[in-house]
Amino acid sequence: MSKITLITGATAGIGEACAHVFARERYDIIITGRRADRLEKLAEQLRKEYNIKVITSEFDVRNRQEVISKLEALPDEWKKINVLVNNAGLSQGLDPIQDGSYEDWETMIDTNVKGLLYVTKVVSNWMIANGFGHIVNLGSIAGKEVYANGNVYCASKHAVDALNKGMRIDLLPYGIKVTAVHPGAVETEFSEVRFKGDKSRAKKVYAGFEPLVAKDIAETIWFAVSRPPHVNINELTIMPTAQANAVNIYRK
Repeated sequence: MSKITLITGATAGIGEACAHVFARERYDIIITGRRADRLEKLAEQLRKEYNIKVITSEFDVRNRQEVISKLEALPDEWKKINVLVNNAGLSQGLDPIQDGSYEDWETMIDTNVKGLLYVTKVVSNWMIANGFGHIVNLGSIAGKEVYANGNVYCASKHAVDALNKGMRIDLLPYGIKVTAVHPGAVETEFSEVRFKGDKSRAKKVYAGFEPLVAKDIAETIWFAVSRPPHVNINELTIMPTAQANAVNIYRK
């Protein structure tokens, strides 16, 4: 087999874009997500367009036992993973702390923090045994700054930032690279998910300026992964030209 990439949350947005970029670069790919129909559709597209091997694994990263069982069930030859892209993540709601939803908080923490940990624990042990690997964690500008009503989402992405640094230390003796990519405004399903399917409200988030798109982040991830063996990109923050920080966006 060629080199292998495992991408979580591959059914849309940045995860899907990463699948295309790594397929273009001749990696065989494991795509995971909750929506089996989208996984199969993407897998078929990748096989047809890039002539690579693709397998799918349907699971919710929030479910620890499901993560472990589905990953361990992969064929042994597919466990020689070169690159893990921890992309699965989301935001729910945009409320001040006193009005926040317990369910939204748990969904964000379980997905963005615990889900990342569950997948990483399994795959990092394979990488240690294999003697190679690169883990890419999808953070956010929300993991570098805190904005009004972003409380728990920002906290979850600050946790990703800390975990990225911790992983880099813990996996250093094994030669495993660890990188975080922290995007600003990227127009994907992100805001639609945050606002529970309210497309009109989601559309306003990106009004009046040119946001990043999923491929911009996928190409940035590829840049980090494609550096020579002695080079590790610890972290990158990438923003639209119109965005200075988490809150300042110039809208025409």
